[in-house]
Amino acid sequence: MRDSDTLIMPNASEASSELDEHRPPSGAQARVLAALQSSGKLSAADLGRARRLAEDAGEALPPMLVRLGLVAERDMARALASELDLPLSEAADFPAEPVCEERFSLRFLKDARVLPLAEEADALRVAFANPADPFVLEAVRLAADRPVRASVALPSEIEAALERLHAPPDAATASEPLEGAAGDFDEEDIEHLKDLASEAPVIRMVNQLIQRAVESRASDIHIEPFADALKVRLRVDGILKEIEAPPVRSTAAVISRVKIMARLNIAERRLPQDGRIPIRVQGKELDLRVSTVPTLFGESVVMRLLDKESVRFDLDALGFDGGPRARLNRILEQPYGILLVTGPTGSGKSTTLYTALSRLNTEERKIITVEDPVEYQLPGINQIQVKSSIGMTFAGALRAIVRQDPDIIMVGEMRDLETARIAVQSALTGHVVLSTLHTNDAASGVTRLLDMGVEDYLLTSTINGIVAQRLVRRLCPHCSKPEPARPELAERFAALSAGDKPLELRRPVGCEACNGTGYRGRLVITEVLLMSEPIRQAVLAHAAASEIRRIAVAEGMETMYQDGLRKALDGRTTLDEVLRVAETD
Repeated sequence: MRDSDTLIMPNASEASSELDEHRPPSGAQARVLAALQSSGKLSAADLGRARRLAEDAGEALPPMLVRLGLVAERDMARALASELDLPLSEAADFPAEPVCEERFSLRFLKDARVLPLAEEADALRVAFANPADPFVLEAVRLAADRPVRASVALPSEIEAALERLHAPPDAATASEPLEGAAGDFDEEDIEHLKDLASEAPVIRMVNQLIQRAVESRASDIHIEPFADALKVRLRVDGILKEIEAPPVRSTAAVISRVKIMARLNIAERRLPQDGRIPIRVQGKELDLRVSTVPTLFGESVVMRLLDKESVRFDLDALGFDGGPRARLNRILEQPYGILLVTGPTGSGKSTTLYTALSRLNTEERKIITVEDPVEYQLPGINQIQVKSSIGMTFAGALRAIVRQDPDIIMVGEMRDLETARIAVQSALTGHVVLSTLHTNDAASGVTRLLDMGVEDYLLTSTINGIVAQRLVRRLCPHCSKPEPARPELAERFAALSAGDKPLELRRPVGCEACNGTGYRGRLVITEVLLMSEPIRQAVLAHAAASEIRRIAVAEGMETMYQDGLRKALDGRTTLDEVLRVAETD
């Protein structure tokens, strides 16, 4: 027996001394909570709130803290193991077949979150989600009728193991109707889905996925069903990474749970749906945007995590500096006209627009936005949600808000000619208009609007500037290390480096702060095109985007690639990151 194992004897009257010595003391829970507070994992306010809820519900406090998302499941398990001097059992330690099945009912194991691990010569090894609960310990000891060696395990892993070990033989067959052809549902199927999605293990599985995403600083959760697997991937700093997924037999229940949380129709599997989930995880107010689309093996679900508290609408925090920052400031100082932000999906266009709006938001200005969806709520700004199903389109909303006497209008995206023309007319009548386009660079924004059918003379009269941007991963400040640049790079960087100082870049290493990736967070690399007279003449002549870009560079525009090189020289990112998202000049 390991020195740290807790040994619980079968008969308290025969071995009271052993019980007194090895059973977790009555103050164990208090020590665990104190350890969580001292390590910064739990605030006093959150503890007080959870304590009141636990008392009202008649539940133990540690599970309540995890259920509310105030403490990460793994953090709680580590604290319990450390303070109670117990080993921490991983999923790899769990048995392949049920242990002592005749002595424990499945309902008890699930309710108590207990998993028998192995029968040994002198004791039964058991994993507990909450070994600080003396009643559960006593119940296991009585049922086992032998000494029990306790360890700590994650509740979600215990539940997954119990589902795996005690699944009925026809479980796969039973789930086939739920995974059948889209739309093949009757009322009984729908009620069965609702029941599955409302079971405690499924609720905990979904909660743990969201909690894991928050701990990993993920921006998106991808839940993807396939023929023989359910895949879950997190997008962290723009890169997708696969994580452990729930069992494939729980696919229908997990997806239905997410749809119920987002107030979507769980019976509709043939059409895409969109919804949102306001939720609080680990004390953070989150807004989850949920999108579902039908695929061959079920519905693919993507949840975008918007952290209302941590987002900073600050040009410095985004990475705008130097020449691009000065040029953007010039555009924002114009009394009327259009500012366009271009880039692919996920390049931070909306955040840049929100940051610009935050800067322009003063008492003297009325600002109205038309968005799909409204991602962040900005105080003092009138924000309108597009609802195409009832005819509230970008164009329809724009026609209405120009009669609301706004000073500044933000259009989430110029998707069609009608929206673009109304935006141009608004700029001509003295409004500042901010919007986004999907193009590869700043110069292509002009040609994209021309292709849509907007007249060239209107563009030259209304556009003040176009910003193109990408997001690159920011080097972790805790572990990045300097390295000399290769000779072939030194020549390319020579014009950007200062004086005779040796050229030095930084490389990612990986540490606990960045989850071993070497990167933590993202920043913008950008180019800002100003509508000058030579560029106006090129637009009127319907010049190609490459010609417009050449003129802009000659007038001093720093390209995205050059902005990325400068930030790589500053040690904020790497050359590999710049080359991943930007074309070389």
